[in-house]
Amino acid sequence: MVYREFKNLNIKVFPLGFGAMRLPIIGNDEGKIDEKEAIKMLRYGIDHGINYIDTAYPYHKGNSEIVVGKALKSGYREKTYLATKLPTWLLKTKKDMDRYLTEQLKKLDVEYIDFYLIHSLRKDTWENAYKLGVLEWAEKMKKRGYIKYLGFSFHDTYPVFKKIIDTYNWDFCQIQYNYMDIDFQAGRKGLKYAASKGIPVIVMEPLRGGKLANPPLSVRAIFESYPIKRTPAEWALLWIWNHPEVAILLSGMSNMQQVKENIKTAKYSKIGILQEEELDIIEKVRKEYLRLSPIDCTNCNYCMPCPFGVNIPANFAIYNNAVRYNNSFSDFKWEYEALNNGKASFCTKCGECEPKCPQNLHIRDLLERVKGAFESI
Repeated sequence: MVYREFKNLNIKVFPLGFGAMRLPIIGNDEGKIDEKEAIKMLRYGIDHGINYIDTAYPYHKGNSEIVVGKALKSGYREKTYLATKLPTWLLKTKKDMDRYLTEQLKKLDVEYIDFYLIHSLRKDTWENAYKLGVLEWAEKMKKRGYIKYLGFSFHDTYPVFKKIIDTYNWDFCQIQYNYMDIDFQAGRKGLKYAASKGIPVIVMEPLRGGKLANPPLSVRAIFESYPIKRTPAEWALLWIWNHPEVAILLSGMSNMQQVKENIKTAKYSKIGILQEEELDIIEKVRKEYLRLSPIDCTNCNYCMPCPFGVNIPANFAIYNNAVRYNNSFSDFKWEYEALNNGKASFCTKCGECEPKCPQNLHIRDLLERVKGAFESI
């Protein structure tokens, strides 16, 4: 079995972690997890090497932690490291930290969390959490045995990342990173800076919300031009595992096929697996994507729910698909109309969504663009 190390913690992990953010659902309700299938997938992953499971307080409208907790019954808790996160945007007082951790332990039905993250840090959420004494609180929780290792997940600029890294002796950190995001948020500079300080880096969004697994034809043609045949997902995952600074990557897998394929890829992954000509292929792909993707949404759903019912990620996905396929807005208009009251035209420009967006998108302006594209036909 191939393992990587959190060297500062003397821990070995399978290269692939299971992100419980995109579990299979029933219908179109993110809160209704297909519990039976999700547990089957999680346990299959653990049985075949995965030993790091990542969830969070808001995932699947608060139900991800419950399902993960059920999956870890029958001896599976002892086989894996469990990670979840403190919802920083909900913190008003120091007592909130106790309340959320207590609730999470109950939902997961465990006595402690292996890897606890201060969730979705940006300049404002970090400053608020720091002011409330989150680091002192976390130290107490570690001493009491409720938390083993403390880290944070990050969604802001590199200078903010560096400041946070330098503030505390973190056990680990988590950043968004993939071949499209080398200069975005913490980016490659953040990856290397954390590693230089001996802090293990966990990578999230390796496929940008699944986008990199299902590329448009012009991107797929670039991959297919290379003699060694791999799926687009394999290319993207191997590119990340190629980095010596990466301790583990998380994949939000939605079906059993994805679990099996990603595990298969992880088992032959290693640092430096890609040759120079293969890295050149990925650079060509990167340039083609930049040409084709006008709205850089990862479908993380942090902007949701919209108080006026606009389905922001769906509007952006439909628009991007129309652009990728030869600006065929008329072909995708039916999908836009099917959103009903969730269409871009129902945006009131209140702005509540924009501070929540990890990609720092100007959502109101972009929804106006979507509205103009589909409602002018």
